[in-house]
Amino acid sequence: MSTSEISQIGHALVEFSLHRVFPEEDVSSRRISVQDLAPARESLAAAKAKLESDIHEINEETAPDVNQWVANARSLEDDINKTRSWANDIVRRSQAPDVSGKTIQEAEDKVEFLRREVEYNKQVHDALGSIKKVNELLDQVEQARDERRILDSLHLLERSWKALDEIPVSKSCRVMKLLDLRAFELKSTVHDAFDRVWGSLIRVDADNQKIVILESHEDEQMTLTDAVVGMKAYKELDQRMALLWHSIDQAVVGPRTHINAPELPSVRTEDSSLTLGGVADKSITALFSDLDQIMTYLSERLPEDLVYSLSNVMMPDLIPRIVGTWLDTAVPTSLQDMDGFQQLTEAVKAFSSRLESLKFSRFEELQEWVDDAPKVWLSKCRETALDSVRIKLSQGLGKSKEVERVETQTVSESEGKELTANRATSANDDDNWGAAWDDGGEDTQDETATKPESNEDDGTDAWGWGDDDAADEQPKAPAEQLPAEPPTEDDPTEAWGWGEEDATEATPEVAAQKAIPSPKTQSRELTLKETYNISSMPEPVLSLVSAVLEDAASLVRSDGNPMAAAAAGLFSLPTLILAMFRAVSPYYYALNTGGNMFLYNDATYLAERLTDIAKAWKVREDITPRAIAMLRLDNDIKAVQSFAARAYSSEMSTQRTVIRDLMGGSQNLLQQDGLETADLEAQVDNAISHTRAIAASWSTILAKSAWSQAVGSLVDTIAAKLVSDVMDLAGIGQDEAFNIASLIARITELDDLFLPSGAAKDAIPATAEYASSWLRLKYLSEVLQSNLQDVRYLWMESELSLYFTVDEVVDLIGLSFVDNARTREVVKEIEANPQPMGGR
Repeated sequence: MSTSEISQIGHALVEFSLHRVFPEEDVSSRRISVQDLAPARESLAAAKAKLESDIHEINEETAPDVNQWVANARSLEDDINKTRSWANDIVRRSQAPDVSGKTIQEAEDKVEFLRREVEYNKQVHDALGSIKKVNELLDQVEQARDERRILDSLHLLERSWKALDEIPVSKSCRVMKLLDLRAFELKSTVHDAFDRVWGSLIRVDADNQKIVILESHEDEQMTLTDAVVGMKAYKELDQRMALLWHSIDQAVVGPRTHINAPELPSVRTEDSSLTLGGVADKSITALFSDLDQIMTYLSERLPEDLVYSLSNVMMPDLIPRIVGTWLDTAVPTSLQDMDGFQQLTEAVKAFSSRLESLKFSRFEELQEWVDDAPKVWLSKCRETALDSVRIKLSQGLGKSKEVERVETQTVSESEGKELTANRATSANDDDNWGAAWDDGGEDTQDETATKPESNEDDGTDAWGWGDDDAADEQPKAPAEQLPAEPPTEDDPTEAWGWGEEDATEATPEVAAQKAIPSPKTQSRELTLKETYNISSMPEPVLSLVSAVLEDAASLVRSDGNPMAAAAAGLFSLPTLILAMFRAVSPYYYALNTGGNMFLYNDATYLAERLTDIAKAWKVREDITPRAIAMLRLDNDIKAVQSFAARAYSSEMSTQRTVIRDLMGGSQNLLQQDGLETADLEAQVDNAISHTRAIAASWSTILAKSAWSQAVGSLVDTIAAKLVSDVMDLAGIGQDEAFNIASLIARITELDDLFLPSGAAKDAIPATAEYASSWLRLKYLSEVLQSNLQDVRYLWMESELSLYFTVDEVVDLIGLSFVDNARTREVVKEIEANPQPMGGR
């Protein structure tokens, strides 16, 4: 047998000896020889030695405890022996008594013992007497309860509790527990009786809307004054008053103060009851009259302690209801009804004084409402004004309206002739500039020429007026571009994004020919006029702003008016009205086709009219100088102008993105995998159709010049996209050039959008004036359809150099033609003449 198996046998014997653990089957079934027992005996001997060592260690650890126990046992044995000796001595002395000192001491000890016993018996007698007294008091409580003498019951209960506390017995004693239990049960039954008496003195019938409060009842001995004592004893005064208020509110006060009810009942006092009956009007005076009856009834019939406690729960509920549903709704929104508002504040003052005289409290909110009457009126004006803007917007844009924008400028005769050449119209429909000049009539033009002399940001830039200035030393071309990016706060003119479309000057020849007017140059005033459409929203907003300002000016003029303190707040109200318009309008305008352009027109119109209001305000003679100085609309006008620019920019950005997406998005239109020529034509046709649809929808909204520039920007997006995609190609074959030219031909059909209505067939469209890439697109088509000699001619003799750079033309030649000596010669000639039109 192996060494491990022998160790297993020894381990099994040790485990069985110590823990009665039977070995596993494989060990117990093993055959054991005599030689195997020697190692097993060694294991048992080792376990025995370890066990003895543990016992010895335990003995050493517990030796002090054992020694102490032994000492205690010996001491106990000595005490038993002493007691036995004393007992034997007592027996011996009883048989042969003597008069030693010990006998005298024992007699004294006995006397002391008897004295303590007498004292103890006396304490027991007193305790039993106290218990009897408490029990008799509880009997009296029970008797008073049965006789409905509630107040006496409460007094007796209070005496019994004090007597119970004075009993010199532990509370855990059974008799004390029984007395406590009886006292608690009597308190509950007396409380039930108190409830019945309280219900007979104060009856609230919510169904019949009737209240009856009695000082006493013929069948009851308790009065309301006594009830106060009872409620204080039970510590439920505030709780009962809260329940009483809710009952009164449900029965009388609530129905009378429900302002939205079809009919309001009036309050009547009959004998000892308060009830509702008849019909009351919905005036504040009638409400205060009825509430006065209710408060007077409660004050006269309830003790002062109850009135005070009732006020603590009633007024925090009633006063906010009166203020929120009655007083705030009665506040007028204009100065025309201010007399009625003053009568209202006087009625509130009178009612507050009446509540104070009736000993009610916690109606400070009502007094504060009177003291803050100007602030209350201003808050109502603000709330009504802002809500009216929101409601008007929620009703939709309404029917559109055509408005006219007119501005007068001083121009020279030569400038006037240029305007005539650029389709300017006279106010008297005279097409002859010279005739109009001679007879002194006013001329008008499309708003694409010059801007006003004033440098003030008055919103005219948004209409595409030119940047020419008669006093400017450097002639400039007209600014034709409408906003493309949101405005910045640093420079309002930057908000419109002039020149952000990289547009070329619409009429560079005219701009170059403009000369600085000499002092002798004849000049005259020219009236610029253009019409556009607005929705029904601006007029209500302007009317509201005007009405608010008129009320504010009236308050400044009337120092004796109690609302004069609200004048400054009224002057700031237009800012909130316009802020509400800017905050809410984008959502409602977006629900309509062309909503953003309507929003642009409406905001621009608002800014113009607000500017007119501000200018007229400064020269008015019917208002005080203080009122003139208090008007601050400049920042609001700038905010509205910026808002208009953002609306326009947002719409233009959206439409440009749509067009780019229709033409392949970020991909090259001409390099889309799997698309045939028909598919490319379909994409271009979709972009063209979308542009025409947008142009049609905007034509009924925007002014002609604004429409031309907005639609021109969309057309320019199509042209720029195709030009850019062509320039990004790696090479252009003959068939591909033909297909590209075909696509360009489709796009150039958009020229008809920029022809005047009823124009002749040979009329020249004005597309290039509003789409900076338009001529680039057309010249690109010419290049793609030309041979090398024609390309040279276009650069050297025609106007290709005005729209393409040398590098771009060289790249196009490299894309379209084979690299040979002739090609290199033409390229070299073009590179040698970077500005062939410079001397012309």
